[in-house]
Amino acid sequence: MTAPAQAPDSDEGFIRFEGIHKSFGPKVVFDDLNLSIRKGETLTVIGGSGAGKSVLLKCLIGLMDPDRGRIFFDGQETTGFDEKQFLPVRRRVAMVFQGSALFDSLSVGENIQYPLREQEPDMSEEERAKKVARVLSLVNLPGIEAMRPSDLSGGMRRRVGLARAIASDPEVILWDEPTTGLDPISTRIIDELIRSMRAKLHVTSIVVTHDMQSAFTVSDRIAMLANKHIVQVGTVAEMRASPLKEVRAFLDARKGEARVE
Repeated sequence: MTAPAQAPDSDEGFIRFEGIHKSFGPKVVFDDLNLSIRKGETLTVIGGSGAGKSVLLKCLIGLMDPDRGRIFFDGQETTGFDEKQFLPVRRRVAMVFQGSALFDSLSVGENIQYPLREQEPDMSEEERAKKVARVLSLVNLPGIEAMRPSDLSGGMRRRVGLARAIASDPEVILWDEPTTGLDPISTRIIDELIRSMRAKLHVTSIVVTHDMQSAFTVSDRIAMLANKHIVQVGTVAEMRASPLKEVRAFLDARKGEARVE
């Protein structure tokens, strides 16, 4: 097997998508999509429903394959990796799902321990319990290990999902619509947690959302996905002032979505 190509080892290209094309039958999702994520930043991908934001995350961790193009993770090309080759990449990446993806039959503590038992089988029960307590404190939910997911609010479930994600000490966190369906107070808490993960854990975050208030709050940079590719990447200030018609139309359409506290 030919060794995977190497990308320049720099913060500018910690994660890179180059010339990505992806179709589902006759529907083209991406056509020559290019995007570069810097190490340690929080980059938010915005775009309309069905634009392919979540597909981008799935391509990164190998749940979907691009039809053409190249993907690099920390200097190594992952395009064409099989399941075994993807394992080391997935151990460095955690995903926080929109629906939290918790097991209702398990307690909160058991949910958080679930991936640890597979990834760190030699860890003692005492060490697992300490880690569960630590990550629950990081998401401001100490002492709820014995509760069931069904006893929690939507915002609390989302935070437990984050606790489970960070229990494996990831370098990258992928957030798939983290505030969808939450009330304004829970949304603000999740926004603050996304920001704190960078400060406390020094992780790289990719956030997929259509919630512009959240995007403006948590992002170092924002990437706009439209017309099957990334049309602009910029800071919050640059995106707010963008003259690009796709960006302006998207922002203008969401001006009336102010949160009511």
